[in-house]
Formats: sequence, structure tokens, C-alpha cells
Amino acid sequence: MLIGRGAQRAVIDRVLATAAAGRNAAVALAGAPGIGKTALLEYAARRAGGMTVLRARGIESEAQIPFASLLELLRPALPMLGQLSAPQTVALEQAFALRPGLAQDRFAVGAATLGLVAACADERPVLLLLDDIQWFDAPSSEALRFALRRFDADPVAAILAVREQHSSLLDGTDIETVQLEGLSVAEARVLRADLPDALAERLVHITGGNPLALLELTADPDELALTPEGAPVVVSTQVSAAYVRRVAALGDGVRRCLLLAATSDTGDLQLLGRAARLIDLDIDALLEAEAAGLVRISAGAVEFQHPLIRSAVYSDATVGARREAHRALAGVLPDHELDRRAWHLAAAAAGTDETAAAALEHAGRHSLERGGYASAAAAFERAARLTGETELRAKMLVHAAEAAWDAGAGDQARALLDQSRATRAADRRTAFAIERLAGRIAVSHGPVMQGHAILTAAASELAAEPGGAEEAVVLLADAAVACFLATDAEALATTAASVEAFLPAAPSPAIQLLAATISGINLILTGDAASGARALRDAVAISDEHAELLRQQALLPWMALGPLFLRESERVHARLETALHSAREHGGIGTLPFVLNLIARDQATTDRWRLADATYREAVTLARETDQRTWLAFALSGLAWLLAREGRADECQAHAEEALQLAEDLGARLPALWSLSALGDLELALGQPEAAIEQFERQHRLAQAHTISDVDLWPAAELVEAYVRLGREGHARALTTAFHAAAGVKGQPWSLARAMRCEAMIAPNDAFAELFEAALRYHQQTLDAFELARTRLAYGERLRRARNRVLARIQLRAAEEIFTALDARPWAERARAELEATGETLRRGEPNTIDELTPQELQIAMMLASGRTTRETAAALFLSPKTIEYHLRHAYLKLDIHSREELAQVLQA
Repeated sequence: MLIGRGAQRAVIDRVLATAAAGRNAAVALAGAPGIGKTALLEYAARRAGGMTVLRARGIESEAQIPFASLLELLRPALPMLGQLSAPQTVALEQAFALRPGLAQDRFAVGAATLGLVAACADERPVLLLLDDIQWFDAPSSEALRFALRRFDADPVAAILAVREQHSSLLDGTDIETVQLEGLSVAEARVLRADLPDALAERLVHITGGNPLALLELTADPDELALTPEGAPVVVSTQVSAAYVRRVAALGDGVRRCLLLAATSDTGDLQLLGRAARLIDLDIDALLEAEAAGLVRISAGAVEFQHPLIRSAVYSDATVGARREAHRALAGVLPDHELDRRAWHLAAAAAGTDETAAAALEHAGRHSLERGGYASAAAAFERAARLTGETELRAKMLVHAAEAAWDAGAGDQARALLDQSRATRAADRRTAFAIERLAGRIAVSHGPVMQGHAILTAAASELAAEPGGAEEAVVLLADAAVACFLATDAEALATTAASVEAFLPAAPSPAIQLLAATISGINLILTGDAASGARALRDAVAISDEHAELLRQQALLPWMALGPLFLRESERVHARLETALHSAREHGGIGTLPFVLNLIARDQATTDRWRLADATYREAVTLARETDQRTWLAFALSGLAWLLAREGRADECQAHAEEALQLAEDLGARLPALWSLSALGDLELALGQPEAAIEQFERQHRLAQAHTISDVDLWPAAELVEAYVRLGREGHARALTTAFHAAAGVKGQPWSLARAMRCEAMIAPNDAFAELFEAALRYHQQTLDAFELARTRLAYGERLRRARNRVLARIQLRAAEEIFTALDARPWAERARAELEATGETLRRGEPNTIDELTPQELQIAMMLASGRTTRETAAALFLSPKTIEYHLRHAYLKLDIHSREELAQVLQA
């Protein structure tokens, strides 16, 4: 019988009703042990009606077994695996050890969990009951956290129970949490009708109304009488003590069998019977414990009446007795339970134990194959503690650090690397592995130039090793990324020189590609733009000649960097789409933030701004989830830059300021440059040239302070325009001269078009037209629609001031059409104002209905219009099919269409 809890029952009823109506809802119940969380979950199960109920309960001793909790939850749904995409099916089968496999992305299982629960919800609403989630294993928690964040238009109700003040999968979510309080005095009297009023009142005061404590403490009124009035009582301790006293009254054999059951994480009676015989016990002794109300025995399994009983039994036993129980269980576990056996062997060990260490190493590798990175890290770290071999200990700590980093635990990974270094192992490969991972962590998480120092030092040592040259170049490629992020031209030049020095006589195509790309970027950033462009074209040629490089996912971003620097958008688009498809197809969420940043930058510098907005936002979300601060700074600064041109001030400023703070913490100046550019662009778009100059000059000073020679990172064109608007012609002329010279050295159409626009803006009336026409010819060689419109606007403004209204209208109309299509509203308004000043009467056009779509709706619409199915789109975006359909319906309503054929036509128009 559930006593009281009216408010909590109402919340549960609301969650169930929301799911029954076709939408997702979730609530967490938090409270002390015995407060009634499980009773409320049982209430929800009884109220579930025709829902599919999936449930799991965390077990403290299973917390290191990867995906144990998730398997318990999803086991009834496994017959529906065939409805998932092949990568998602493989991800779950590997996680549950149903098939062998290689390590997969840490979020792949989360995406597959989302897909499987969504498939169940296609048939009928689903209720997820998750009890004692503080004891779910880390990989299960991560997968469920990922899935719970993404249910939207799915009839899925989730009710979670967690002990207060414990970390759990709730961390980092916005799930509503209801704190459970104790029963009132009146409710306590209902629970124990035999209690006198005064005793009921005192018990409620002592226990805080905890139902379990009320039941247990009233069983021993003499003990209660000895408790001083008003004395503080820790309820769980008191309840545990009560259980310990009840256990102590049993015989020695019964107590040892109870300890064996408490030590086991399955409760399987056959297994317990075999373990009991190993230590001369008879498992039938548990019948006496059942009669005492401590356990339940049914269907070949033993279950404790409450988790606190199990904890009390285990905690009260001696260390030797616990080790005996673990050793007995390890001795009878079957071969397919090697992971459990390993952890029991570890718990049975006293001091070093090479057998247990070897078993844990095997368990760690098995966890990696299943994508259980947090469990693998724990297994490797424990193996390191148990081995007496220095070299093996160092190696296990490195493996643990690698797994921890893949699990998103950067601080833990760094601590493990420090411990591995401290072993002073002599093995060179282990030493290189330590520095390689430490450097990559620093590049991704900051400080980026600390990563550069670590990687270059390791590369120098590795290059001296037999056969280490190519691996040294790979390390230097990561080091070069750090230089680019920090815009440290001097360090990049040194790194590029080392690449050349370390290249083997006959490098592989992959190493040739890396070397040419690093050389090209270095030459551009250090002032030799023409030679840099040639090196990047060499890199492009290498990737064109060796199609097999496209199958190496890690190389795909490098294959796009050359075209991206050269602003060859079509080639960039093709290569990045390949990288994106590969990452999505394989659930590679960890690699997506970097790839999405590159794609968004390409989209934002063409005419695909709406897609760029959606892509940047996805990059921001995933970078936050994977704790990749470097790529978060990139995404935020890029999104701010885009929003500035659209005149969306508040959001632009918020993203730019966050990116600036991250850039400072990371020592990454490139996102700082982009953020300052965004703030300047915003002021310029809003018609505030003085404020714009302040931001652009900050950007220019930052670029000069770090000898950034790449003219594309200068805000020269924007500064010249602002100077001209304020009549500061001297400043405009001096900057234009330097800008044109630098653009001429680089020799790329995009830079030259901007430089010629500046020349035209300050030219006398008899010369500006020819300069603007030259700028437009350069623009024809690029795909940057916004820059083209800026030039046409400036051209039209000069023509109007020269009283050539007819020609001015031609340029201004073209500029207004581009700005309107891009949704660059402040710039479109400025072009319209100029047109009206020429005497043209404008009729305001109907807004583009595509602009009414949210970024997510547009992203979904584009994928579906390209021919993907609903399920394919859901898998690619890590959403459920119902969520895809929900957003598609909204897109149809906004666009006033009814089919995907019409959708494709609207998006292509």
C-alpha cells in the first residue's frame, strides 16, 4: 500500500499522460534510502496501462560491468533490433557482447539506444523505470543520458529514482527532479497503526518520516527508548545497524551464505550453490534468512528485501570473509562471464596479483570492443594497481588514460598519464604513447600550445627510432593544428621544417598529404602566400590521385583543408560531405564537431547561410557534450560571425563573448580573431561605424601582435569601409595600400576582390567604376555571395553619389536581392534605403517562407529532400524517427506544402 505521496503521484500521472498523448516526458525521484522511491516506481508500473514497460535497477557491485544496466533495461526490446540501421544494430550487439567487434565511438550505443526505444514507441507508448541509477555502470549511464536528451516527439515516459547527493546519469540533463520528503505524523500512524501517538511523533522527528526507518526502528522499541530525546540520528546508519543485528542473530553458515549472496551481482542460486560448495557451505541455509525477512527466493534467484540489507551484510563482514566470497564466485563463473570473474578476482586480491591483473586487462580490452570506455578505464587502472611489473603497470595506466579520454573524462586521463610517467618505465613505445595522448588532450582541451610542445618533443624522439619517421609526422600534424589554432606563425614554421626533416625517403600518400598541407598553411600564414597556394594544390592533387585515402576517416578533414584555404568551395563541399557521412554512418560523434565546423565555415562563406546556422548549432551542441572546448570555441565564434551579418545582436554578442573567454583559456587566438570580427561586423551592420572600428582595430592589433601574415585574417576591407563612412580618408588610404599589396602576394580571387573594392571606395570619381568592375570580375571566381553583395552595394552607393542613378539602381537591386536571399536584414535594409534615394519606389516582397523554418527543421528538410528516408535522417542526426516526422510536419505547415516532392522543389527554388 502506498501511503500519502499525493503530489508525487500527480507528477507521475502527468508524465504518463504526456507519453500516452504522444510526447516525451521524464521525472526523477530523489531521496534517502528507504524514503519510498521504489514504491513510487511500482505505482507508475501499475498505472502504465497498455504501455510497454522497460525497467532496470542499478546494483552497486555491477557498476564496473559495462552495459549491465542497459542490457537489463533493453533485453525485452532486443527482438526489435532488426528495425534499426546496420551501424546501430552492430553498436548494441557489440555493447551486449552478442558479437565481437572493434572499439566504436562512445556515443554510438547512445544513438542505438535512442533508436531501439523509439522503435518500441512506434508500436505503443513506452515507460522506462530506472531505479537506483546512482549504481548504473558508466557506459549505460552515458548511453541513457544521450538518449533521454533526444526524445522529443516520442511517446516515451521516463521515471528515474536516485539516492540524494549521488552522481548519476541525471548530471548534465534538465530532467525535472522531485525531492521526496518523509511521511507526516498522520501518515506514520497509517503505516504503523499500533503506535501510540507520542511514539509516532517522536519517530517521525527522529527519522524524518523515512518509511523504511519507521518500520525497522519500531521493531526494536527498547533500542528506541535508549536514544536520548532530541539526539541526531543518521537514518540509513540506524537502519543498517538494525539489519546487522538481525543478521547477527543467525547462525554462522547462514551469515556466510548471505555474504556470498551480497557479494554476487546476479543472485543466481545455481551459481551461488556452486560457490558455496567451494567453501564448504550449503546454500539452503538461505531459507533461514528468508524466514527472517531478509531475502526473497523465487525462480532460481535470491533477492534482498532492500538494497540496504545487502549493503549492511557486506559492510559488516570482515575483509578476509569478503575476499573469500569473491574468490569463491570467481572460481565458478563460466567462461562467458570473464569480465565479472576479473572484478571478483580483483576484489579477492591482497596486494599484487598477476592473475587478477591479467584478467582485468582482458576485461578492459573487452570493454573497449563494446564501446564501454569508462568501464575499460576502470579495468585498466585496477590492473595497474595489481601488477608488480613496472612496465606492465605503466602500459595499463596509459591504456586507462586513453579509455578515460575516449569516455570524455579529460581530468582523469591527465591524472592517469601523470601516474604512468611516475613509474619511470623504460619502454620507449609506452613513453611515446604517454606524450602523444597528453599532447592531443591539450590541443583539444587546452592550452593548445602546451599540446604543441608535448607533441613536437615526442616527435623528435620518435623520429630517431627505427621506423618511427612516419608516426613522427603524424604527431607533428597534430602539433601544426595547435599552431594554427593559436595562430603562432613562428612555431608553425618550426613545425613545418621538422616535418620536412623527418620525412622518410619514400613516404606513403597519407604522409605526403599531411606534409604538403602543413607546408601550404605554414607558407600562407608566414607571408609566402603564392608558394603556400602551390603547396596546397599539391596536397589536393595527392588526394585526387589516391582514392584509397578517402577510406581513412582521420584524413578526410586534412583533405578538405587545402581547398578550404584556397576557397575552392565545390571541392571542399564534396570532401567534407564524405567525412560527415562517414562520421554519421558510424556514429562517430567524437569526430563530428571538427568536421561540422569546417562544413559550417564553407556554408557560411557561400550562399548557404541557413544551413550554416544549423550546422554550427549542431557543432556547438556536440562539442559541449563531448567536452571538446577547442571546437566549441570555433563553433561559437563562427556562429557569432554569421549572426552578426544577420543583425541578430543579442545572440551574436553572447556567443562571441563566450568564444573569447574560451579562446583566452585555451590560448587559441583564431576563434578570438573570428569573435572580434563578428562583433565588428555586427556594429557595421547596425550602422555604428565608430563602434565597429573599435572591434576591428582590436582584431587587427591581435593579428599584428602575432605576426599573422594571412591577409584573409585581416579585417582590412571592413575597416576601410568604416573609415570611409566616418570621413577618415587618410586611414582608409594607408590601410588600402597595405591590404592591396598583401592580397597581391597571396594572389587569390577572394582577397583580390576585397582589396579592389577598397581601392574603388577611395578612388576619385573618374576611376572608381573600373576598379569596382575589376572587383566584380574577381568575385565571379568565388562563391561568397555576401562579399559580392557588399561590393555591389558599395558600387551602387558611389554611382548614386556621382548622380548616375540608372546604373546605381542596377547594382543596388542586385545587392538587395542577395542580401534578402541570405537574410542579411540590416544590409538588405541599407540597400533598399539607397535604392529609394535613387528615386525608385520599392514594393516590399513577401518574406521567404524557408526563413521561417528553425535550424533543425531546415536541416531535417534538406536531408529528406536529398532522398534520405525518415529512419536514415533520424540515425544521421541522432534523433528518433518520430522527432523527424514531428519537425517535418511543422515544416510542411510553414511552407504550405504536403509532400516531399514539393519540399524538394521549394528548397531548390
